[in-house]
Amino acid sequence: MSNYLNKLIDRANKALETAKPLTTKQRKKMKKSTFCGPGRSFPVPDCKHVAVAKAYLGRSKFSKSTKKKIAACINRKAKQLGCDVSKKAKASIKYIELSAEQKRLYSSDVFAETKGLVEESIKNPDLELFKEDIPCNCD
Repeated sequence: MSNYLNKLIDRANKALETAKPLTTKQRKKMKKSTFCGPGRSFPVPDCKHVAVAKAYLGRSKFSKSTKKKIAACINRKAKQLGCDVSKKAKASIKYIELSAEQKRLYSSDVFAETKGLVEESIKNPDLELFKEDIPCNCD
């Protein structure tokens, strides 16, 4: 069980590292051509940022026509950078409706407590999540 948690923590740490936003100083140093969106939005200097731009395009509040232009730019830059282009950026993303069971689970106290523990363990890797005197039915 602890090996599984360590893997989850490692994945979470990598995700946090990847998701770190560019600093203002870094953004100002970039050429205007590095950006795909208006107002120097959607920077795509490398494959990591291509993936982030693809993920956030559907959440942006730009018009559909602007999103299409941004998606085309992201896809063009992905190809130029040699990034994995198996999934192209799209102007719209369909959100999956959660089932009643999923909604119940995500709103439960157990989920909130577990989420809190995971977030705390990411901040403090030395945190002891399990106490020896508490029985665990971990299979």
